[in-house]
Amino acid sequence: MKLKILLAILLMFFLIKGNAQSVDTIKTNKGNIIIHLLGHGTLMFEFDDEVIHIDPFSKVADYKVLPKADLILITHQHYDHLDSAALENIYKINTSIFWTQYCQKDSKFQKPATILKNGDRNEFKGIGIEVVPAYNIVNKRADGSPFHLKGEGNGYILTFGNQRIYVAGDTENIPEMNNLGKVDVAFLPVNLPYTMTPEMFLDAARMVKPRILYPYHFGKTDMQKVLELFKGERNIEVRIREME
Repeated sequence: MKLKILLAILLMFFLIKGNAQSVDTIKTNKGNIIIHLLGHGTLMFEFDDEVIHIDPFSKVADYKVLPKADLILITHQHYDHLDSAALENIYKINTSIFWTQYCQKDSKFQKPATILKNGDRNEFKGIGIEVVPAYNIVNKRADGSPFHLKGEGNGYILTFGNQRIYVAGDTENIPEMNNLGKVDVAFLPVNLPYTMTPEMFLDAARMVKPRILYPYHFGKTDMQKVLELFKGERNIEVRIREME
């Protein structure tokens, strides 16, 4: 209880500073998940007195005033997802960090971490963690190489009680999305040229079939166009929240 009060005070201070974006609540059979959509590809979850930071990025939040992390998940090694300064600000002595082998190689942040690759499974204090692919097929750099190579990046499916939450990372509508199983809540990116067009985003949503869908990491994408595409999708609730 004391921890919850402290978190509330810290978050109130954070809101006063004007950095916070949107906050949503997802109910599970083991309590609520509080979701903070901080901007870009950056999320923070609160669940059962645990704080989970995903791809913390200093450009979108002041991590000096946010709660310290119990768990940090990094999807891949690009600077806007692997930010050493943000990690330093939210790390504490017992923080668990899960990331990729490329993060381990490239990061200036040298604290103990667990390397996870596509197909791995792990757990953190009763929260299930499944690692799924995240990569490009179509969108490529000028030299013909994909912005995100297959096998380099992770998407994560987190199980909180009876709710499975899919955080896709930087990816296109890849065929592996057909095999994720039941997904209750999904965070899918929709920004060019690095991830998906709105049409790709719709195709990805149809494969994943989440009950609730958050477009995230959407940059300058026309979100009205995204909503127009989803007019006929009766079983997916699209929640567009204020993010960068």
